[in-house]
Amino acid sequence: MESAGFSDVRPSPIAGHWYPGKPGELRAAIEGFFQQASLPEFSGQVAGLIVPHAGYIYSGLTAAHAFKAIIGVEYARIIVLSPSHMPYSQPLLTTAHDAYATPLGAVPVDRAALAALNRFLGEAGKLSIAAVRNDQEHSLEIELPFLQVTQPQGFGLVPLMMMDQSASASRLLSSALVRLIQSFPPDEPTLLVASSDLSHFYTESAANHLDSTLAQAVREFTLESFYQHKQRGDMEACGLAPMAVVLQTSHLLGANQVTIADYRTSAAVTGDRSSVVGYLSAIISTGNGSAHA
Repeated sequence: MESAGFSDVRPSPIAGHWYPGKPGELRAAIEGFFQQASLPEFSGQVAGLIVPHAGYIYSGLTAAHAFKAIIGVEYARIIVLSPSHMPYSQPLLTTAHDAYATPLGAVPVDRAALAALNRFLGEAGKLSIAAVRNDQEHSLEIELPFLQVTQPQGFGLVPLMMMDQSASASRLLSSALVRLIQSFPPDEPTLLVASSDLSHFYTESAANHLDSTLAQAVREFTLESFYQHKQRGDMEACGLAPMAVVLQTSHLLGANQVTIADYRTSAAVTGDRSSVVGYLSAIISTGNGSAHA
């Protein structure tokens, strides 16, 4: 794994397991997903994406439907928000390393952006970012090879893992991200990416019901809608807060259209409809004045 130029690189705990570990095989897999994926109709500039984070055999094609929207579009930095499946006491995490290693090379971490975001959060007085080393989190890393393929010019990564998925934490983080993105020069576009799978281990019919509610909440484009559905227990997602934050932040920055790019369950691969995991991808864009899906 190439990591030239970086002395402190987070090693990948999942390359060769969750996705191909050899550069040629990994690139070929992603390009194969893009060939199979269809780009849904949407309008305006892409402000954010929602993508799943299972192993590529299960979720790669669904992710490709959304990532295909940014092929040929250059971003100076990309903010990736994921849940944390590992137990930490801190509410909001990032990496302490200077870059992430994947088989396609090293992805540099935008330390200046993280410092500014932490300052904005500190001014709100209720949330701060803890930097951790050698984390084993898959849900953030698994999006990076797709981003490397779509952004061959390179980009600065702002990695955020949410332990606290409460509505209050999501509001604070969204407000700070709005300030952060507005502080960047206008010629340095930023992309927001939310990493989340949906319902886990229901029958496919039950999963479809829960996941259709979540898709509707995504279309409604508000943080409040997400948490109202969560309180009612009629939808499920391990990255509910990352999705809510990306939707809220994008909306506050002027996006007004959400397009569901793809939805399927693990049964599409396994054939087992008795216990499935749901996968959804979506494109958030500036639109033309009206949302559609």
